[in-house]
Amino acid sequence: MKLSDIKGGKGPAVNLFVSTLPKPLPSAGEALVKIKAFGLNRMDLLQREGMYPLPPQAPKTLGVEFSGVIESLGDGNCLDFRVGDEVFGLAYGGAYAEYISSSVQTLLHKPAELSWVEAAGIPETWFTAAQAMYLVGEFKPGKSILWHAGASAVSISGIQLSKADNASNIYVTASSQEKIDFCVKDLGATAGFNYKTQDWAAELNKASNGHGVDVIIDFVGASYFQGNLDSAAKDGRIVNLGFLGGIKLPAGVDISPILRKRLRYEGSSLRSRDTVYQRKLRDLVVEAMPKFKDGTFKVYVEKVFPFENIIDAHVLMESNQTKGKIICTIGEV
Repeated sequence: MKLSDIKGGKGPAVNLFVSTLPKPLPSAGEALVKIKAFGLNRMDLLQREGMYPLPPQAPKTLGVEFSGVIESLGDGNCLDFRVGDEVFGLAYGGAYAEYISSSVQTLLHKPAELSWVEAAGIPETWFTAAQAMYLVGEFKPGKSILWHAGASAVSISGIQLSKADNASNIYVTASSQEKIDFCVKDLGATAGFNYKTQDWAAELNKASNGHGVDVIIDFVGASYFQGNLDSAAKDGRIVNLGFLGGIKLPAGVDISPILRKRLRYEGSSLRSRDTVYQRKLRDLVVEAMPKFKDGTFKVYVEKVFPFENIIDAHVLMESNQTKGKIICTIGEV
């Protein structure tokens, strides 16, 4: 089978190339899926550069989300999946390929209403948003929530989840007015703040009349640490999913709000979780599937590339100019 590999094992986008390996065989509880499309995620860029801590079960091939057709099944309990089923799912890696052998615990049946491209853009982003919002952030209807990197694929999913589950206010940060307008006008966020031109934490406190925000989903890390503490409401939850803004805190950070406001700051990585945990998120997305079918939930796709143009896809993701998913297709879709 064809798959994407990296010259020298790691490096810049230009080191990506199409190689070949034998088709994998499904183990017990796994399905061999012929891939139609796969989604890109920021962790792919880090893994390509050799900067991502892979879980032990992850293959070296990039890619954690895909859509396709089941070609064969391993022994054991394969739930309700059958050969020929159209599916999409989450994997520990290996999705940048023509075939993947993946646990059925994180597979979902693809409804006819979703294209291969749309389905491939759901697993990592929607699983991650649900994990951060519900399992870690303990969101409940009526609470307010802040999604940093508002136009990122995870936050686009999270904004839609927040709106559907009756958040009192949905705030976002973004790097441009265009992205803020997209989050507010297209997705239904309450308000957005341009972190390049505004003190977003101060503006959020004004917008919330000093209350702050109950749940904060953060991908930035060090450079937002103080702002997150300052803008969190009492008994607030801050969920960290990444370190785009660094890992070393600047001098003078005031951590007193953690005690004064009884805050909880927690990090989480979906890829490092076992399949039992990931299955919980898969089940949440299954429950939400009617909203995907009727168009309430949308998969926003920035651009689709053929598999052979994987370098161009990575370069686009590195530009940080996208709103939504970047998807690669394999063959006719």
